[in-house]
Parts: sequence; structure tokens; C-alpha cells
Amino acid sequence: RSEIAAFTLHISNLRIRLPPRMVAALEGGRFTIVAVYIALLRGINVGGTGLLAMKDLVGICEKLGFGNPRTYIQSGNVIFESKLSEDTVRGRLENAVEAKMRKRIDVMVRTASEMRAALEANPFSDNPPNKVAVVFLAGTPPVEKLRGITGPDGEQVQAGAREIYVYYPSGMGRSKLKLPLGDAAATVRNINTVSKLVELAEA
Repeated sequence: RSEIAAFTLHISNLRIRLPPRMVAALEGGRFTIVAVYIALLRGINVGGTGLLAMKDLVGICEKLGFGNPRTYIQSGNVIFESKLSEDTVRGRLENAVEAKMRKRIDVMVRTASEMRAALEANPFSDNPPNKVAVVFLAGTPPVEKLRGITGPDGEQVQAGAREIYVYYPSGMGRSKLKLPLGDAAATVRNINTVSKLVELAEA
């Protein structure tokens, strides 16, 4: 995941949106392709803890130089544009949020195309979307530990590329299912939220 390269054209102060998930910016004679990113913060505004106003999250992104930041609902989902690599974006956002909240908050970052791929890879697409959750990881899931795992209420689990999909027949709220993630950084969104984030990122 290296920095996205830039090259020079003799055009200035022009901005072009490329469909569907890239932005081309021509500023000062320099043409740069930037990625549309979606960042998912862990444990924000849940159960009265991890309180962070979404306008503050937008402000953090603006101070970091991320373009066109916008949030979706109150659970720490922010979409923005940057020419930086995914790892760099994640590190800077985690550090800035920690400075604001005075505690470490894990952040999972995906490009818009990666988020669409995660949505389309949903193995439980025949089930109600509000009962299907996606666990977003920073790295790859522990495939062997997840193989064949089921929950006490019939929950089903399947690993993806950097995600884990879980079907909760009785809903997620009362589930006793424990995933073997150890100390891995992770955050959960249901399929409805993932679908909306894809829609907003591609708009």
C-alpha cells in the first residue's frame, strides 16, 4: 500500500471527479489521483461511552487535510478523500482521535472499492440484512479458528478477505457468540450500514 503517485500536466486549479470511486485533482499544474476512503471507528457513541460528536470527527479529518469529509449516523463512520496510503491514513486518524478523546480508538480503513467488494462478498445475502454483521479487521481473519464455528442460537460465521461475516438468526443484541479474535483490532457494522456507506462513497 504505497503512496499513490502523482504526475505533472500543464493545467492548474481544476478538479475532476472520476466515476465511481476516484477523484482526480489538478492543482498548481500537478495532477493527482486520490482515493475515496471509508474509516470505521471502534466503540464510538455506544452505551454512553466513547463519546465523539460527528462534527468533531469531520473537524479532525479536515485538520488532517482529508478532502470532503462527511459522516454517516453517530457510530463513527466517516468518508473522505486522500492521496495518502491506507496505512498512513489509518495511523494519522488514530493519533488525531486519540489526542481528541485521550484514549486509543481503533480505526479500520477501506477504500470505496474495497467496501463494495466486502458488501458483494456477503455470504448471507439471502438473510435479513439487519441480522447480518460484518466484522472489519486491520489484517486477515484467523481462518482456521473460525472454521466450523457456530453460536448457541444458530449463529453462522464465515471469513472474508479482511472481514468476518456473521449471521445472527435471533439478532445481534442478545447473542452469546464469541469470536476468537484475541487482541486484534476490529469493529462491527451491519449490512445495512455497509450498504449505505458504499452508496455515499460512490455518490
